[in-house]
Amino acid sequence: MGRILAVDYGKKRTGLAVTDTLRIIATALETVPTQELLTYLKSYIAREPIDEFVVGMPRTVKNEDSEMAPYVRQFIQQLKDTFPGKTVHEIDERFTSSMAQRAMIEGGMKKKDRRVKGNVDKISAVLILQQFLEMNR
Repeated sequence: MGRILAVDYGKKRTGLAVTDTLRIIATALETVPTQELLTYLKSYIAREPIDEFVVGMPRTVKNEDSEMAPYVRQFIQQLKDTFPGKTVHEIDERFTSSMAQRAMIEGGMKKKDRRVKGNVDKISAVLILQQFLEMNR
């Protein structure tokens, strides 16, 4: 069984998280410059079996598309075109960035490390993946 890879898509940076082979644990993978994302994913998938993608869909508090939603939808289409045999799931990612910030503080991460925006992106991707795993158990 292949892993599930989660994507917290951003205009500049994209956070990635992945499950273990048993699909039990979500782990931060990497923060990648968005312009290099598809190249990174092709390389990663050549080394690791990925069966499914989970992409965070940015929504507003009113459960409407945020301004990032069109970019994420465009990326999802690119993902489907690039990896036609892989399932792509969308999941609501509201509040994941604030939850990631809180998790870093509660986990004792130093202030200078919390300022590294890529850390927030990776942790947000983990939260997206954990939410997906919990919904599908």
